[in-house]
Amino acid sequence: MTVATLPHRHPVWLPYLLGLFIAVGPAATDMYLPAFPAVEASFGTAPGTAQLTLASWFAGLAVGQLSQGALSDRFGRRRPMAAGFALFTICTVGCAMAPSLPALALFRALAAFGATAGMVISRAMVRDLAEGQAAAIMMSRLVLVMGAAPVFAPSVGGAILAFAHWRIIFWLLAIYGTTCMTICWFVLPETLPPERRLRFTLRGQIERYIMIVKEKVFLTHAIMGGFSTFCMFSYLAGCSPVFEEGFGLNPSQFALIFGLCAIALVFGSQLNARLIPKVGLSRLLTLVPRFSLLAALILVMLSFARVHVLWMIVAPLIVVLGAQGFNNANTNAGALQRHAAHAGSASALMGTFQFTLGASAGLLVSFVTDGTPRGMASMMALGMLGAVITDVFRRRVELAHR
Repeated sequence: MTVATLPHRHPVWLPYLLGLFIAVGPAATDMYLPAFPAVEASFGTAPGTAQLTLASWFAGLAVGQLSQGALSDRFGRRRPMAAGFALFTICTVGCAMAPSLPALALFRALAAFGATAGMVISRAMVRDLAEGQAAAIMMSRLVLVMGAAPVFAPSVGGAILAFAHWRIIFWLLAIYGTTCMTICWFVLPETLPPERRLRFTLRGQIERYIMIVKEKVFLTHAIMGGFSTFCMFSYLAGCSPVFEEGFGLNPSQFALIFGLCAIALVFGSQLNARLIPKVGLSRLLTLVPRFSLLAALILVMLSFARVHVLWMIVAPLIVVLGAQGFNNANTNAGALQRHAAHAGSASALMGTFQFTLGASAGLLVSFVTDGTPRGMASMMALGMLGAVITDVFRRRVELAHR
């Protein structure tokens, strides 16, 4: 079939379609969070062990992105994305039929490898069509759709658990993957014309990655984005035990709290799009992480003071997560601004930084989970501290390139 190519302009609906594709990752992350206790009970494992399946998912996201970026720079955006969704769907069916917790963790890692196609290639398509502030604004529009996943996914998961087995959650995710694969193949336009595609060997691709990493503008933005992701994934890995075990919420009540935090993230992304033209991308990258760190430190103090009042814990949590709506879009746009010729590879490296730190956050939180917010809050504050420190170096690099 003939597929339209869009080298310079795009339909108004394209950012929202890309948001639907990126949302596969957050949906597959969040929908089964309320099911952690049910998963552990089903396999007869100890409390906290289900978090290892989340860590394996994050690890799959980190590893998968390296290959997805290179494939999309070589073969265009559409075909590798459709193949990724096919892999995600097949392995998610494996999750639904997993006979043990280790098998579930393995299928989660493989499914994540496929899901990275939607995450990496969608970001690369944004860079194909826009740069700088325009790319950050377009990325914020993607987050508007992507943000619906963490708002509704835990609620859907909680609703399923009310009347069905946790395995039904993965069957539903498999249907989502099939839908995205079909839309990608038949509807998605190509944004990387054949003349702009890069032929590569393994050695050439490794050299390209090394070249990108050596570029300090990319590196500082990518590390900064990685620390913000560390903060976000510390929350994702720790929130279920905190609210379901520590505060005694049922899955539906947990989904409500989770949805409020997700709405804050979406609101932050949309406010970011409005503020960028007025405040500037660089200034927002400096101000917002510091504001987020302050809220995270308040959360740490409340946690170690053993404050067991739900709204007092949720309030600073909402502020920290709302700031991620700014940080995600802005660090991505900043990292890719000097890499139009190989946006897929640069996007892949960006994602690898993010999800390598995310996987470590999931693993660390599983070790410090005690039913209180202390472990989760400490890891979130550590992530934002890293982002603030990295921003100091980012600004020095920015001054040197003026």
